[in-house]
Amino acid sequence: MEQRSPSASDVEGAPRPAVREPAKLALVVPTLHEVANIERILQRIRTSLDPLAIPYEIIVVDDESRDGTAEVVQTISGSDPRVRLLVRTNARGLGGAVVHGWERSEADIVGVIDADLQHPPELLPQLWQAMESGVDVALASRYAEHGSLRNWHPVRYGLSRLAIWLTLPLQQPGIRVQDPMSGFFLVRRACIRNFRVETQGFKILLEILVRGNIQSVTEVPFAFGPREAGSSKAGIKEGLNYLRLLGRLYRDVGLRQHSAPRTRSNGPVSR
Repeated sequence: MEQRSPSASDVEGAPRPAVREPAKLALVVPTLHEVANIERILQRIRTSLDPLAIPYEIIVVDDESRDGTAEVVQTISGSDPRVRLLVRTNARGLGGAVVHGWERSEADIVGVIDADLQHPPELLPQLWQAMESGVDVALASRYAEHGSLRNWHPVRYGLSRLAIWLTLPLQQPGIRVQDPMSGFFLVRRACIRNFRVETQGFKILLEILVRGNIQSVTEVPFAFGPREAGSSKAGIKEGLNYLRLLGRLYRDVGLRQHSAPRTRSNGPVSR
């Protein structure tokens, strides 16, 4: 019988190949008066993430709802330490809540999902699969092929399309995102280390796409459903915050283009 020579892995004390630990996910759920939805959204998130067998934490950032939202989260957290509650005092705004949660996690991949059940948590495995393939951002898209907006009034739909059209000159060359206004996405922390996300307003993804070190994006289509309970936080104030953000982003892009080194032309010089 042929004798097999012992390999390095057979020798006691020999180094073994390192096993790469899976990346950790921190998913922020910003809340304000979401007591009617919070238990269901947390259950659906955990049901979607558990089969992936990855380390994750769900960070609920509540802006002093005082309607029982925080108490529901505390009860769930008592039996599942992966669910964390952070309560901000004297602060409002989805953007600030998301940043607040991200800054209190060391996860490699961070993300956000609304608490109003308009974003289906069942999409998380597809978003995570896209991140595992190596992309920088994976987002749930209403405007990608097979995505949809259910029961939206034509005026609201028109305003949404206009808001996206205004972002086209800002988007990076080679990366054209159909739904840069999505509020449901995952992003690599390494891609957003070099700038601070604005805490006002709620269009965080747009800012990340413009200011972040983003090289690749995947859009996963979904049907944006109606809010099941509670009331929408969008209004005139959020619209004005969006216009202010657009102004800042246009200014930043203009300054960046102006300061970029110009390549010399080999053609004739006009005088």
